[in-house]
Amino acid sequence: MKKCNFLKTFLLASLAMPTIFAQAQSKLDKQVLMTIGDQDVTVKEFCDVYYKNNLKNDVIEKKSVDDYLDLFTTFRMKVMEAERMKLDTSAKFQKELAGYRKQLAKPFMSSDDITDELLQEAYEREQKDIRASHILIRCDKNALPSDTLKAYNKAMDIRKKALKGEDFGKLADQYSDDPSAKGWAASDQRPASPGNHGDLGYFTVFNMVYPFETGAYNTKEGEISMPVRSDFGYHIIKVQSVTEAMGTVQAAHIFLQLPFDAPKDDVDAMQQKANNIYKQLIDQDGKNWNEMVKQYSDDKGTISRNGALSNFTVSRIVPEFIEVCKSLDINEIGKPVRTNYGFHIIKLLGKSGVGTFEKESKGLAERIEKDMRSKKSEEVVLKQVRNEYKFKQNDKNLETFMATIDSSILRKAYEPAANVDMNATLFTMEGNPTKVSDFVGYIKKNMTPQKYVTPATYAYQLYENFSNETAMDYADAHLEMKYPEFKELVQEYKDGILLFDLMDREVWDKAVKDTTGLKEFHERNASKYMWDKRAYATIITVTRPESLPKVKALLDSGIELDSLRSTIQRDSINYVFVRKGYYQKGDNQYVDQTEWKVGVRNEIPSTVDQSTTIVCIRELRNPEPKTLKEARGLVTSDYQVELEQKWIKSLKERYPVKINEKVLDKVRKLYK
Repeated sequence: MKKCNFLKTFLLASLAMPTIFAQAQSKLDKQVLMTIGDQDVTVKEFCDVYYKNNLKNDVIEKKSVDDYLDLFTTFRMKVMEAERMKLDTSAKFQKELAGYRKQLAKPFMSSDDITDELLQEAYEREQKDIRASHILIRCDKNALPSDTLKAYNKAMDIRKKALKGEDFGKLADQYSDDPSAKGWAASDQRPASPGNHGDLGYFTVFNMVYPFETGAYNTKEGEISMPVRSDFGYHIIKVQSVTEAMGTVQAAHIFLQLPFDAPKDDVDAMQQKANNIYKQLIDQDGKNWNEMVKQYSDDKGTISRNGALSNFTVSRIVPEFIEVCKSLDINEIGKPVRTNYGFHIIKLLGKSGVGTFEKESKGLAERIEKDMRSKKSEEVVLKQVRNEYKFKQNDKNLETFMATIDSSILRKAYEPAANVDMNATLFTMEGNPTKVSDFVGYIKKNMTPQKYVTPATYAYQLYENFSNETAMDYADAHLEMKYPEFKELVQEYKDGILLFDLMDREVWDKAVKDTTGLKEFHERNASKYMWDKRAYATIITVTRPESLPKVKALLDSGIELDSLRSTIQRDSINYVFVRKGYYQKGDNQYVDQTEWKVGVRNEIPSTVDQSTTIVCIRELRNPEPKTLKEARGLVTSDYQVELEQKWIKSLKERYPVKINEKVLDKVRKLYK
């Protein structure tokens, strides 16, 4: 389905404008450039958007003022129509806008100094890929000091064993509380896993929780860290290797599927098959890669892409696969490697490496915002917010209230005592009071059962969260007033969401549901959706030599091909697979190797295993129109375009556009 690229442009636009443009436009800003319906559009409104979407760097196709004017007016008409239909009042819209606003607010609620420090640290770590193992000793983040010490001492004892030379993997099997170390048996919910013996594979910055990441990057290759504390407990980390970062990797593979617990005979046979395929690839300098992928790979999802996997980073693929990728040059093919899934023959297509700090910093900053390390920045901002908005705590009232908290809070059963003054002020911001009743409501909503803390400790934890959240919410509510650019950005997202919802209602979803209109459109444009010449063929794959004579005998007997599958099953002929269908050139390599003549039968033996493929050409069809069912995706997309064109025409009638040509001419000169 077609989505609106124009919408994306509006959603992603930056708000910056160079001084020279701002000065040149200052006299024009307040003049009315056009009227759309009953709404005036000033020069500033248009020029701000025009600059952001057409004169910023990285704009692929820059448009003239006149070209963009039509896009702009169409966009504004759609937004006006959405507001007329009151789409902005729905609960769904309000929730979605609130979610976007929350994300947009983050850069305005962070400390630049701390962010820069975290940014530099993240970039330095991004330069390296680490492969490490760990042993986890679980310890609740709110555990009592005695339990925390017990877990730490246990971790230290295990570390001593590892330093004395005991096998780290065996120690992980024996002591680690990470279930992936030992593996698990198959169940209805998940397949069996052999266990990783503590080996976490490769990772880089942001792939692990921040304390673990820091512990790993601060440990030298081959060494074992001191216990590292995270919310999960204590980690003992052994760094196996530190290598140059690959960045984003592009690779293709020929995959031969085999269970990790397959019998040795099956493993040996599959290893031999993989070696034979690899030899044929090397003998032809890899020129036959595409054909070998189509013929032998069990990864059906990548066959149409010549074995190419989706781009990945080192943490997304098993370490054995990454080891091969790291050893290859671009376009080099590696020897077969076995993983828990089977055998892979890997071809390295490319790797991005790590770009310059300027290139990487934007993406790193976005990830820092979503990562727990951003709490450092939040702590600094919180202090600034409390100072700026004059946060003042009433210690006497707080202590009086806290003294009434009993153990019921640990059972998630807290109710305020009868003598609690619910109107007492706990703190103020710019003189606005937050009362005990507000905190009581927060406690009831957020308390959870606790095992490791006292009532007073837990109550003060809740109060700290409550007072921090209240302060940040107060600052958040004043963002539009404090930062005009934030207000404009939120408005752009609001317009973008409205446009998306409206387009979905009037075009995208409508085209899908309007079956009568879709059918009529297809009939009017049938010649646009054509099949090439096709062959109807039956393809029989025989994977074991002993079954081939039986299959050929059936075919020689003149058996109806439509009943071939049932006959094979009835006669217990094993390891035979039958499929049939219409094929265009390029759809199937075996059909392509067969003469396209009705009645032709072609037998194609494999060059790497003992299988044979038989193709029977049963019918030939000349080019013909596709049915609506066959071409539904393309037809629906084109029908959406027609619906949108008709709809825009009606919008122009409802919201007539009047342009002030004299003002427009000044704008044209401004952007020459």
